[in-house]
Amino acid sequence: MSFTTDESRWPDVWIAAAARGTTICGDFLAATALALALQGAGAGGLAVSGLLLAATLPLVVLAPLAGRLADRTDSRTLLVIIGFGQAAICALLAVVEHPVLVVGLVALLACGLAVTQPCLAALLPAMVRPADLPRASAISQTAVSLGALGGPVLAGLLVGQFGTRVPLLLDAVTYLALVVAGLLLRTRRGGRRPATAGPAAVSSKAAASEATAGPAAVSSEATAGPAVSGGVANPGQAVTGGVATAGGTEISWRLRRDPLMLVMVVSAAVVIAAIGGINVIEVFFIRETLEGSATTYGLVSAAWMAGMLPGTWLAVRLARRLDDDAALVRGVLATLAVCSLMVLLAATVPAAGVLVPLWLVGGAANGGENVFANLLTARRVPEAMRARAYASYGAAVQGGSMAGFLIGGALLAVVPPRPLIAGAGVVGLLVVLVFVPFVTRAARRASSAGLATPGRPAEPEPAAGDTVGPWLSASHARGSGTSSS
Repeated sequence: MSFTTDESRWPDVWIAAAARGTTICGDFLAATALALALQGAGAGGLAVSGLLLAATLPLVVLAPLAGRLADRTDSRTLLVIIGFGQAAICALLAVVEHPVLVVGLVALLACGLAVTQPCLAALLPAMVRPADLPRASAISQTAVSLGALGGPVLAGLLVGQFGTRVPLLLDAVTYLALVVAGLLLRTRRGGRRPATAGPAAVSSKAAASEATAGPAAVSSEATAGPAVSGGVANPGQAVTGGVATAGGTEISWRLRRDPLMLVMVVSAAVVIAAIGGINVIEVFFIRETLEGSATTYGLVSAAWMAGMLPGTWLAVRLARRLDDDAALVRGVLATLAVCSLMVLLAATVPAAGVLVPLWLVGGAANGGENVFANLLTARRVPEAMRARAYASYGAAVQGGSMAGFLIGGALLAVVPPRPLIAGAGVVGLLVVLVFVPFVTRAARRASSAGLATPGRPAEPEPAAGDTVGPWLSASHARGSGTSSS
């Protein structure tokens, strides 16, 4: 359960955003440093792929368990304990040198991320009123972008001066931000605490008897998301064992039961699988094909994140006008298409510096994709299940990233970087085109089954007591998973 006040808790939004931005900066700092270290030591594409897979596989495999844990355990307890654990792991990374130990510690670090990412994502909708959610999501995504912007630049500078130890020690310090956030945040969810008066989200048992007001509330008369209109379940929608929602019931929501969410998750994962190899290929393309320096590599990587800043806020303005959930899914596809196009154009550049404007545009599209995906998830998933929903989305995206890492690393052994980048961009665009009719079909199914309503499904009248609750995700469409790595 979660609890908040009748007003949006903006201090909590800023605290959570600062914690995410700080840890993301450390993540990118460490990831860039380790990639440069491998490349400098003569390692090939498969070695870089192995490192990226170690950082990704736990996010996929542990998603069901991690999402359930984040929904059922006090968020403060999770953030404090895991924050200390991840800081200790990063400190060990700074002193070990054996590749097997490095990969193992990176995998352990990802185990913690598998829990903290959906935990923080599910907290955000509980901090604000429905009308404030797009702005709160943009603040969180801006912090992520700033952190990811600074990480590669710092890595490019620090690795050249001090090697990998200093960046990894700094990463250890950044994870303490999770501990601080866990102690300072007033908004909490998960665990077993008695429901409070006001707009607190209540348990499924309490939700069956009385409604509460506010952004985290769940009631029998008005539920989060577009599945209920006017307090009455739409025709054709089953109501068993809980309050009706877009993907099942308040206590048994399933991704496969929500056609719009399902097509959004699958399309994003497949596109990211198509273009995800760029994360493996990029370091070799810049350093060897284009003969760029380590600092140039860091600056080019940072350009993508720099583009996410304006893209996020532009998407917020647009998202407020998108009443139909299907329009949000189309927005996700459109932004993924732009990302793929920028990857395709990157194959034509004569120098590394020319990648900067392309990555700025791609990053802007990525920022928009994050906003649309987060808002759709918050609209359609009940509060009690949001961490699991974010974990599922993150797992799908990370699974796509893993496929891209494997394909990119394997092909890099036999194909030069430039044609590989071109091929990734072309495949990404083709995948988007293939999924366009699926979105139309899913919207028709959702409408006929009563799983979507016209008007503003995510923002019902305040008096109704409905809730709208990201990614989080926000997936990093360039090939990472959840807006970060």
